[in-house]
Amino acid sequence: MKDFFEAIASFFVDILFIPFDALRALELENWTSANIINWILMLVGFVAFFYWMKELKKFNDNNEENRDPTAHSFLN
Repeated sequence: MKDFFEAIASFFVDILFIPFDALRALELENWTSANIINWILMLVGFVAFFYWMKELKKFNDNNEENRDPTAHSFLN
């Protein structure tokens, strides 16, 4: 049974962590290149945020939302 768990540990450490080891080595050479995935995800998040705000403004300008305080039962 011990060999089974050591095989799992070896699989994760020796095979699945190879990309992380490469990023760790790259980070010592160039911080920006190592964090390019973070920059891309931040850019996607900002684009999604601004798109969502534009859509909310469009619905707000069309007065499609019922803003009456009694529109929702939990506000009574």
